[in-house]
Amino acid sequence: MLALDDTKLRALLDDDVSCGDLTTDSLSIGDQAARLEFRARQAMTVCASEEAKRLFELAGADARLIATTGLALSPNEPILEAEGSASCLHRAWKTAQTLVEWASGIATATAAIAVAANGIPVACTRKNVPGTKAMSVKAVRAGGGFMHRLGLSETLLVFPEHRLFLNETPARTIERLRAAQPEKKIVVEVADQESALTWADAGADVLQLENLRPTQSLHAALRSNEWAIRSVPRWPLPEASAPTTPPPIRRREQISW
Repeated sequence: MLALDDTKLRALLDDDVSCGDLTTDSLSIGDQAARLEFRARQAMTVCASEEAKRLFELAGADARLIATTGLALSPNEPILEAEGSASCLHRAWKTAQTLVEWASGIATATAAIAVAANGIPVACTRKNVPGTKAMSVKAVRAGGGFMHRLGLSETLLVFPEHRLFLNETPARTIERLRAAQPEKKIVVEVADQESALTWADAGADVLQLENLRPTQSLHAALRSNEWAIRSVPRWPLPEASAPTTPPPIRRREQISW
């Protein structure tokens, strides 16, 4: 399935070749027959190969998709082939290549983190480069992750920056949010153990642990005698939130409930 429609793909081509291909035109090689193929340079999880194929077609070439999004490839395995005039292939070549490399990089990193997480769900932030959301989401899903949230309109996530403007107890905040959005879970970002316990007591559904090591903070608190004597409405779901790459996540301890 294409994450970008023809209008957006044409815009990518036009951005790169807005006034023609100066080098190809100056060399007078544009009418010569040409063939191109994309292959994996290293082990990777493919993403955006469908969009790349369509870019070549929009440029006037014939293209054949070999590896679909989400497929794990070994080095030198083929991704796609394209045939046409040198002018057509040069017009789409770098745009298609860059799109595949960038999206596959996200997908490959996500896949590595998902493997390292060993069954713990991996959610990705919505902090994508502006204008790249559709492809970023496709890439995360291709790697076996899912989106933590797609935007401000779909989830309730109470940041400390929201709480600056509140003059009420955490319990009252949770009560008002449940009344306003009864079908939504309430997520609260916390940065320390005290805040985690406060918002758990208040009835938050999810605690987003910002840059906290779970076993050193919230997990220890939840297993303590202090927690046992509290009258807590429900067990909150903990979410460890931090910038990460595959190696660090392998050293993280799992939270068991």
